[in-house]
Amino acid sequence: MENVIEINRSKTFSLDEARRLLPVIYRMTEEACREVKQHLNRIDAYSDKSHPSVAVIETQINSVIDRWQVKIEKLGGEPKGLWMADFDNGDGYYCWKYPEVEINHWHGYQDGFSGRITIE
Repeated sequence: MENVIEINRSKTFSLDEARRLLPVIYRMTEEACREVKQHLNRIDAYSDKSHPSVAVIETQINSVIDRWQVKIEKLGGEPKGLWMADFDNGDGYYCWKYPEVEINHWHGYQDGFSGRITIE
């Protein structure tokens, strides 16, 4: 049963729990990032950025990002920026930013990404 991923969890994570969740989060993020890049390429094709289709594409981009954030929250993480997630550890957060392949940093509750410290 250790491969089961709880949905809508609100708890603190051990480092091991956060790291076990990362492959799922990495794949979700990689997919969302790729989708956003495709939309951005569509926008780049318009020489007139005020074209009505550009606004539609921007709405699609926001939808992809919103869906990603909801998925991170359902897995118990906290989205903290574009392709960044924190995992509450009881003393602060383990933090991750795509495309990092491991969770190797943490920061206190009052510190943000810029205050992150390497996990020894």
